[in-house]
Amino acid sequence: MNILVIEDNVGICNMIARILTDADYSVHTANDGTSGIEIFRKESTGLIILDINLPDINGIEVLKQVKLLNKEIPIIIVSAQEDVKLAVDAIKFGAYDYIKKPFNNDDILLAVKRALHENAMRQEIFVLKTQLKETMPLSEQMGYSEEIEKLNEQINCIAPTNFTVILYGETGSGKELVSRCIHQRSPRCNKPFVVVDCGSIPDTLVESELFGHEKGSFTGAHLKKIGRFEHASEGTIFLDEIGNLPMSTQSKLLRIVEEKRITPIGSNREIEVDVRIIAAGNERLESLVESGRFRMDLYQRLNEFFIEIPSLRQRKEDIEFLCNKFISITNKELGKNIRGITKEALEILLSYDWPGNVRELKNVISRAVLLAEDFIEPKHLVIDKKYLKPIIEEVENNKTHIKQQMGEDMSSKDVSMYFDETQTLRDVVNKCVEDAEKKFITETLKKTRGNKRQAAKILNINYKTMYYKVKKYGICSRDYSL
Repeated sequence: MNILVIEDNVGICNMIARILTDADYSVHTANDGTSGIEIFRKESTGLIILDINLPDINGIEVLKQVKLLNKEIPIIIVSAQEDVKLAVDAIKFGAYDYIKKPFNNDDILLAVKRALHENAMRQEIFVLKTQLKETMPLSEQMGYSEEIEKLNEQINCIAPTNFTVILYGETGSGKELVSRCIHQRSPRCNKPFVVVDCGSIPDTLVESELFGHEKGSFTGAHLKKIGRFEHASEGTIFLDEIGNLPMSTQSKLLRIVEEKRITPIGSNREIEVDVRIIAAGNERLESLVESGRFRMDLYQRLNEFFIEIPSLRQRKEDIEFLCNKFISITNKELGKNIRGITKEALEILLSYDWPGNVRELKNVISRAVLLAEDFIEPKHLVIDKKYLKPIIEEVENNKTHIKQQMGEDMSSKDVSMYFDETQTLRDVVNKCVEDAEKKFITETLKKTRGNKRQAAKILNINYKTMYYKVKKYGICSRDYSL
């Protein structure tokens, strides 16, 4: 276990390092915040001991910067100051513990052991939760829409093979979830699944991160590092945002795909790796090839099979299911008992364009559960209004569509017939839509002689939606079967 000590007093810094080394920990030291952050970026670190008073950067600022890089890293603050507010601020910004100087050896060792143990337990719980998610059917994680059913079929088709796969989808659409599902249904399911966010690794460190390095191979390489590909051997590696890889790294990745061998930085030996690659990105790789930002030969080797993950606005019928799922999860996290979402709030969510997809929906619902007391209402929803599709526009579109399909002139329909003094504009609009929708479904069922499946195809909706609408409007399809 590597521990980083950031302490400006050289004597105290060396003393802490000696205490930890005697307890069989590997220790890196820094005497200012800047060099401490630089070491943290380059070295694998399991815990940080951080002094508050540093010559260049305040310790709290170092704490914030480190937590941006890795929010899970335990950080123990040491300080000679008796300042309760300082201790509170440190804990607020993510410090694990606060130790006042002077301290004895046992104070440091006990805090370090406790922090590492709790962090290991959190990681174990995270792994168990991840494994539980992986064994769940895709529908229970993403929804029951026709788009998800098609996605599930594609996963079942490709998972048992060794094909490389490219996943395309917007941010927050579930690319990592789908990649885990492919791995879990493959013969490699009991081997490692390694995730690499290619967009978050600096260009100067990406090859070390992917392929590893030998001790002393470059400045700051104090220890040997195992790369992600070696970690993933016999399993699956998921390269998210692969389009961000530098061209020099792409050429080395091509060799790995073709020859199944890696060469760590500073090493003369080749290591055989048997890894299945799943790549993903927001931009299509063929577009990056055309613009000269991605190698054509690497693209061709990776593109053995590709999957398009639908955005949330393409499968809005999953929104209600996902809302209930996220309400249940957040209830457990916050110890609340929110019973559901009102019809008015759900209508707003269905009218929203969801630029952040499922991840954004989860955040919206989590905030709403925090604010609500019984049911989630419109006032509890925090969303960007510019992505909220006007309901009046939706009604007009529906009316135009109905006119085109039924050949009926609806211009004579006067919406004022729905008004009374107790109704809001939204109530009137909803009534207009429901009446038009009911009439449209009824006319289509007449044409299909009550065949709901055939009517669903004509209306371009799935059978479950048709079944729900027929039940909602009290339409008896048998009346049209003669």
